[in-house]
Amino acid sequence: MNPPVQFPAFPLLLVAFTLSALSLTHATGTDYEPVLFKNTKLVYSDTFDGPLNKEFWEVRQSTTWEIKEGVLTGSPSSKQFQEQKKASNDPSHAGFKPVIWLKQVPENFICTMRLRYSAEAYQKGFPLLDLGHHIHTIIFDEKKTTLTIKKNVETLPVELPLFSLNQWHDVAIEVKKGSLLLTIDGKKHLFESSNIDMTGQHQIDFKAVDFGKCEIDDLKLWEGL
Repeated sequence: MNPPVQFPAFPLLLVAFTLSALSLTHATGTDYEPVLFKNTKLVYSDTFDGPLNKEFWEVRQSTTWEIKEGVLTGSPSSKQFQEQKKASNDPSHAGFKPVIWLKQVPENFICTMRLRYSAEAYQKGFPLLDLGHHIHTIIFDEKKTTLTIKKNVETLPVELPLFSLNQWHDVAIEVKKGSLLLTIDGKKHLFESSNIDMTGQHQIDFKAVDFGKCEIDDLKLWEGL
């Protein structure tokens, strides 16, 4: 009877090393190539496989946020909270739209994510991202994308890239003083203005359409060096 065939351990070790390297590459987000920065430092990464990390996330306006099947999902506030806010003459903060803040954002940063804003129609408003609190507002219209700086200091509309409701999009944002690079599904636009400045700002605000939904997955945040 012939002895059992024994395979050398080296190929198996090589396979294990390769898989480990691939996992590290995915975890650190090195698949994204920065444009505005030569070097980066990973600050935060989340695939939403566990509870909400409250060191980095702050739920606003009593809206409803939970992790469902590996996706951070936001819905409007309760009817009771909405009625209380309307009665106090503060309907703009009644939680009609899901709102959440990503905190600990560096002054110079890169943020990548999968993002979906859902609603029945655009007539109820437009979803947006605030880079800094009301500092750099990216508004997603069905025909254009608009960067509004400090509410009314400067408005920069562009036809591309577009962000559609009810669809998942791969979004990347790079910001350093004077420049903001927005990438949606591989399509890029570089906004340049002396008013682009995150000094003293440390958050990204996610705001959905009134009575709509926001879903966030596979988010990574780096400091740009």
